[in-house]
Amino acid sequence: MLHQVIDRRLSGKNKSIGNRERFLRRYKEQIKEAVRKAVGDRSIRDIEEGADITLPRRDVSEPTFGHAPGGSRELVHPGNQEYIRGDRIQRPQGGGGGGSGGSGASQDGQGEDDFVFRISREEFMNYFFDDLALPRMIRTQLLADVPEWKYRRAGFVSEGSPSALHIVRSMRTGLARRIAMGGDARVELRRAEEQLEEAERSGMPEKDLALLREAVAELRARLKRVPWLDPFDLRYRNRVREPMPTSKAVMFCLMDVSGSMDESRKDLAKRFFILLYLFLSRHYEKTEVVFIRHHTQAAEVTEDEFFHATESGGTVVSSALTLMNEIIRQRYMGSEWNIYGAQASDGDNWQQDSSKCRELLDNKILPLVRYYAYVQVADEDQNLWEEYTRVRDSNAHFAMQKICTPSQIFPVFRDLFKKTPQAA
Repeated sequence: MLHQVIDRRLSGKNKSIGNRERFLRRYKEQIKEAVRKAVGDRSIRDIEEGADITLPRRDVSEPTFGHAPGGSRELVHPGNQEYIRGDRIQRPQGGGGGGSGGSGASQDGQGEDDFVFRISREEFMNYFFDDLALPRMIRTQLLADVPEWKYRRAGFVSEGSPSALHIVRSMRTGLARRIAMGGDARVELRRAEEQLEEAERSGMPEKDLALLREAVAELRARLKRVPWLDPFDLRYRNRVREPMPTSKAVMFCLMDVSGSMDESRKDLAKRFFILLYLFLSRHYEKTEVVFIRHHTQAAEVTEDEFFHATESGGTVVSSALTLMNEIIRQRYMGSEWNIYGAQASDGDNWQQDSSKCRELLDNKILPLVRYYAYVQVADEDQNLWEEYTRVRDSNAHFAMQKICTPSQIFPVFRDLFKKTPQAA
């Protein structure tokens, strides 16, 4: 009967997953730097694509052994039609190598090309988000809908898998059992042996000596019948499963869609939130995302509406903060939630409303959230920026940055969500 084997490994034919992983670990820093440079040259829609990574030849060179000049050697060159014994052969022009490349030299003076290889989409995103994390994330909830478990050692049990057998503990238990079961017999044997020795010295008749010898032999046989290791003695390592605290988080995304936000500014805000959404969806499966759009009024919308709706109007930023506060108190109150906020606006707002925004943040929202990031997609210092500066000065978990061009999105994003020792 013929059998057909189909190779469905992700690495493909004639490739080694282990070798590739070792290579990526060895040159991790060079690859991360190449990924950061590649990100700056592509649009937000192409951010998840793979990339061709170029590493300088000097970084991937390996030490090699070579033959030193000198010594007397005789070589046979098959097919030689030009030289005879004793002729001297000139060295190749250009110092050897005999490469097939052209006459042009590389900029750094090396005669070999740089090493180029391609990383996949998953590998590209892993390197891009490697040193990012939600700040101050805390595992607070003991039980969730899908609880996380960990195994810990919990002594020994008498039944288990052969791979979990603890030999030392089993032998110790067997020794204790043999001592307990043979204790009386050894005392009787010692007494019988003393009686036999005394009888032999006193000249007791052979008939009586035979009875004593028979009693000693029976006691010794009784001790031998005690098994060296019994199934009762076997002890196995015991591991119990217990629930682990899990991290439940919610990210609020607030975006200004007022009339002062022209298409270029809206595009910057959308790019920032798309990057944030990719970051959250890849690293935090249990993180919920709440999308809020606002002009004079705020509304909770779906992901599609958040990124593609085209409505606009006046500007009342406090409407979004008020709605965020209401949603938190209705759905996410409690110590088990890690709450985060990210807001994007051009900073233009009613003068009276900006002070209200500061009060909402200081008194109602920031006491409930782990981290709040504000991004202004304009260079001018508007009244909202001035009020938020006062909030930043009095709250360590409030951060704010400006984004004026698409090239600034990635550096600002990395600065806002860089991994801290607490989040590592």
